[in-house]
Amino acid sequence: MTNRLADTLSPYLRAHADNPVDWYPWGDEAFAEARRRDVPMLISIGYSTCHWCHVMARESFADPETAARINEGFVAVKVDREEHPHVDGAYMAAASAFTQNLGWPLTVFTTPAGRAFYAGTYWPPEARPPMPAFRDVLAAVREAWTTRRAQAEESADAVTAALAEAAETTASSLPDAAALVEAARGLAAREDAEFGGFGGAPKFPVATTLRFLQHPLRPRGRAGGGRCRRTRARGDGRVGSA
Repeated sequence: MTNRLADTLSPYLRAHADNPVDWYPWGDEAFAEARRRDVPMLISIGYSTCHWCHVMARESFADPETAARINEGFVAVKVDREEHPHVDGAYMAAASAFTQNLGWPLTVFTTPAGRAFYAGTYWPPEARPPMPAFRDVLAAVREAWTTRRAQAEESADAVTAALAEAAETTASSLPDAAALVEAARGLAAREDAEFGGFGGAPKFPVATTLRFLQHPLRPRGRAGGGRCRRTRARGDGRVGSA
């Protein structure tokens, strides 16, 4: 089995390099392999500081029997959401069609073209009602692909169409500058000036929020008075203010 993650730039991907799962990084090679084998893709999205990502890795992706089932029936792709936030955002939107409990790890099953036909988050190795066992999910998805593929592809088409329609609606009602400033002011009010980040524990790094606050449209005042401090990422990886 080829180790494709060992030399990647992402520490999150490198942490999975020795899994018995035959992981591919995000890229054309994975899609080409799925088309060649005519199997669905299992796209697992997470990040280094995600607790349940590490739990699922330890329970399932490091388990030889579970890995064998993944390798036999799927092309497995591991994605660092901090490296590919656009991929995470697209599949998070698609996953909302299948579950209301969104988060990470995000586990998405797609056609070889990358269109999602089922998705969820963390699944345990043994069933914990209402959560099914991850192995049972793998078996059900593989059975659906092999015996009811038309339905799986119809589901993927419906999700793709719904997302396209939502994108058109969003594009026609983009916020103006005043709304963006108000959004930035609301985020600034939740900034933890002592420890960094936003809100209370547990805190999660949200790349899109930080990028938004780096935009020139920033409020000059924060809730309660004073100057709005610009949030930045420090060289040590923590979130701080300047």
